[in-house]
Amino acid sequence: MNKKEIKGYFGEFLAMALLILKGYRIVAHRYKTRLGEIDIVAKKGNTIAFVEVKSRNDQEKCFVAITAKQLRRIQNASVIFLEHHNFTKCNLSYDVVLVANWKFPLHITNVTM
Repeated sequence: MNKKEIKGYFGEFLAMALLILKGYRIVAHRYKTRLGEIDIVAKKGNTIAFVEVKSRNDQEKCFVAITAKQLRRIQNASVIFLEHHNFTKCNLSYDVVLVANWKFPLHITNVTM
């Protein structure tokens, strides 16, 4: 495993810890479909969150790294996830967690581009 992969795993671990502290239950981690991967699927109340995690040196670089193409990939993969899991009548949220060096992770809900 290279340095970038280790940083990615660590960022996802911090993101999951943050979500748990905020009252979410982690449903899936690194959920792979033929249309792409969802970093984290989490549930809180009646909301299912499909979460993209970005780990960089600073939050601005994290935010810039999020593309419309990635968000579409997550939305498409979420359709497959929902076909295989019983989360009917739930609200859907497409979120991002930004993990920057020496900063508390930032959770942004309902990201659109």
